[in-house]
Amino acid sequence: MRSKRGPAAGPQHRVRNDKFRISVGVLLAVSMIAPLIFLAPRIAIFSTSFGKGELPQTSNDDSRNGQKATVADQVLDVIIANSEVSHSSSLVRENSEKEVAKKENVVEDVKTAEAEDQGTVVVNPNLPHGEDVNTTVATADESSQVKTDPAAEIRKQLRLRRHEKRLTELLQQDEGEKARLEEEAIKRSKAVDGAILGKYSIWRRDENENSDSLVRLIRDQVIMARAYIGVAQARNNQRLLRDLRIRLRDSERVVGDATIDAELPRSAPDKIRAMGQVLAKARQQNYDCNSLVKGLRAMLHGAEDYARSLRKQSAFLSQLAAKTMPKGLHCLSLRLNVQYHVLPPDERQFPNREKLEDDDLYHYALFSDNVLAAAVVVNSTVLHAEEPDKHVFHLVTDRLNFGAMKMWFLDNPPGNATIHVQNIDDFTWLNSSYCPVLRQLESAAMKDYYFKPDQTTSVTSGTSNLKYRNPKYLSMLNHLRFYLPEVFPRLSKILFLDDDIVVQKDLTPLWSVDLHGKVNGAVETCGASFHRFDKYLNFSNPHIARNFDPNACGWAYGMNIFDLEEWKKRDITGIYHKWQTMNKDRTLWKLGTLPPGLITFYNLTYPLDKSWHVLGLGYNPGVDPEEIDAAAVVHYNGNLKPWLEIGLSRFKGYWSRYVKYDHPYLQECNIQ
Repeated sequence: MRSKRGPAAGPQHRVRNDKFRISVGVLLAVSMIAPLIFLAPRIAIFSTSFGKGELPQTSNDDSRNGQKATVADQVLDVIIANSEVSHSSSLVRENSEKEVAKKENVVEDVKTAEAEDQGTVVVNPNLPHGEDVNTTVATADESSQVKTDPAAEIRKQLRLRRHEKRLTELLQQDEGEKARLEEEAIKRSKAVDGAILGKYSIWRRDENENSDSLVRLIRDQVIMARAYIGVAQARNNQRLLRDLRIRLRDSERVVGDATIDAELPRSAPDKIRAMGQVLAKARQQNYDCNSLVKGLRAMLHGAEDYARSLRKQSAFLSQLAAKTMPKGLHCLSLRLNVQYHVLPPDERQFPNREKLEDDDLYHYALFSDNVLAAAVVVNSTVLHAEEPDKHVFHLVTDRLNFGAMKMWFLDNPPGNATIHVQNIDDFTWLNSSYCPVLRQLESAAMKDYYFKPDQTTSVTSGTSNLKYRNPKYLSMLNHLRFYLPEVFPRLSKILFLDDDIVVQKDLTPLWSVDLHGKVNGAVETCGASFHRFDKYLNFSNPHIARNFDPNACGWAYGMNIFDLEEWKKRDITGIYHKWQTMNKDRTLWKLGTLPPGLITFYNLTYPLDKSWHVLGLGYNPGVDPEEIDAAAVVHYNGNLKPWLEIGLSRFKGYWSRYVKYDHPYLQECNIQ
């Protein structure tokens, strides 16, 4: 059955179909172009806003409609994406160009600076041909300068300033980076130190970097280990007890007698770490504090007793060292004595005997049994004297050292000065019937005080009176200073010198000092509260309290100018005898010569300028070196004499410069 579609498709039918297709294509094209035409202004606005860094605003109508994206919207998205890529590319190119320009400017600035230093001309390639940035040529021989472009000069200065600023910033950054790295290193070091458990296992130096910090750390560990050993024994903790004892033995062996870290062996850090770990473990055993405190308290009491015994021992040994004749000096005295007795009698006399009683000369009194010390006094005095031939030295010694003293000065005469040596045993008037000291030495009480065999004189006995049991207090050489008119009856003035002094200036002006009717010229030694009468005398005794002022200023023996004429008028020797007799039971003062001297010359002493006599070099290491250099006489009063090994090394040079160490006898006796 035939269809009713119509006739078969022919040419006309194909033409109609083509027209239909064209119409549909036109409609589609119009439908696509029309939205683009409609949205063109909005696209332009969006591109402008995006170039300025702004985002387009979405209308409220579009957001409310919620419609699906159309073909126009897709086209818009593509356009926006392309514009973003284009904008990013332009920014990258712009930044790259800026960096290149910046590098070129830096290179140009460096070249400009180098050219200026070398005196050359630099042409900026960015400027027109032939236009120079800086055409100044500076040489040592040329004084003319080429004119420069002001604008180019300004640009150059700005570039240099930017360059300097950048360099400063880079340096600051380097310093900051360095400080940061150091801080991190310190933190890492502390973290490593803190990795060991326990407070007593810290292995590091003190913050002040003391040279004995490790030594003190080991000793602290030893103390804590001993305390924990007591606690471990009470708790029967055998394992911990064994570890503590092992580490304690190792630490004690390592530290030994070391006083500074440099004396420790190389294994010391390892021992510190090991002991620290054991102490940390002991602390973690939860020992109660009471047990540890008791152990430490017992150790403290034991340490105090031990320190007290050491102080007594030190005092005893220092007194013993100070009062004992060194082997070298004893050897020197023996050799000189032998040499003296070998001499013929006619060669044993000193020249210039006629000067011994010449009152117009300068006379010195020196009482000593130490040949070397007396030689230093004489040598230093003569060396600084303006007229050595007018100086006369009267030396008095004992029988044992008489030949040695004479032989030394016969063999080593002090220039043009006069020497006179006497033996104290030749003073027949010096006997117990006349001298209270000799009379008291014959008493049983004094013999018991000095010579009783069962008297406690060990190193552990009391030492409060040890210094008063000095053999020099038994020697009349020490008390002979109270008998100067009897020793030198024909002299009117004399300068008394101790054998532990050194003369550094000419002492001649002392004979012209006006003593204003006083007998003794001396340097006062009192300060705010030191070296006053109450430090030497017993003011609880009524005789002392009635006659003397406790705040009266003391003075020093060692360099004293005495007016012997005034001495005789006031009977100074008689005053001394009176008070010495009253002190037979030693209730007014202890033994010695300074307390009776203060009493005897009370209100009869004229104060000399302090620069004449500086004291303390035998006990006080804090004496000002400027005062020593400015002093006429320096005095080694105290136990630390310069000829002893215990002497203060910082002051020995003032004394040793006057010793003839090249003398054969000194070399043979090993006196160095």
